[in-house]
Amino acid sequence: MEFDILTLFPEMFEGAFRAGIIRRAVEAGLVQVRVHALRAYGVGRHQVTDDAPYGGGGGMVMKPEPIFAAVEDILGLEPVEDLRAVDLPSRFRAEGVSVVLLSPQGKVLTQALARDLARRRRLVLICGRYEGVDERVRQFLVTDEVSIGDYVLSGGEFAAMVLVDVVTRLVPGALGDPGATFEDSFAEGLLEYPHYTRPAVFRGVGVPEVLLSGNHAAIVRWRRQESLRRTWQRRPDLLRQARLSAEDRAFLDSLQAEGKPGEGEGRPEVE
Repeated sequence: MEFDILTLFPEMFEGAFRAGIIRRAVEAGLVQVRVHALRAYGVGRHQVTDDAPYGGGGGMVMKPEPIFAAVEDILGLEPVEDLRAVDLPSRFRAEGVSVVLLSPQGKVLTQALARDLARRRRLVLICGRYEGVDERVRQFLVTDEVSIGDYVLSGGEFAAMVLVDVVTRLVPGALGDPGATFEDSFAEGLLEYPHYTRPAVFRGVGVPEVLLSGNHAAIVRWRRQESLRRTWQRRPDLLRQARLSAEDRAFLDSLQAEGKPGEGEGRPEVE
């Protein structure tokens, strides 16, 4: 198993894997752990890795260029000019590679998910920071999005450490006993809307027009609806406790009427 960790703070991993099961697995040649500094792939002379969000709002968003460039370099890929022309996630899966974004919006890490990831030969872990990553990273690069729980961390680095530990334990031989490897036992209650930052068009994929319109009311409405949509698709259980207006409920009713939930299972009726 190979782990490649992409982070803005590589120093956080100094010593993290130098003890216990991971150290022994590395020494035995069962796993390899490499940490890559995203800033080395930053844009321009100042190696910029983040920018302000389109549509306004606080915080910064991680730019797509450094993340794509890092993954392409690590996996030995030629840059893709038009992201719509090739299905990178499917290509990665076919090659036994998972590009994982550590994010509070992902599937919650469970033993079952860890076992699935342990079947891959290589995991590329993207550590999110700030307000998150440009949405085009999610759409056109990432194969899996993973969260370690419903709480807020300073960044994805801690989640990456957890994931490396959990998956390493499932690598045959890592625990010493071959038979034991697979025997180990939000502010408003909604997931956040998609984020975009410069450039407005990246490899043929543009930012939603509403975010460029300057119409604040339209932007607020779009963000609320996308937040509801994403929560309904990925974490419908959160909707039971969320504070929903009459307009929110009407929008969710329209989603249910369409019958196209997308990701996840077992969507409940909104009460």
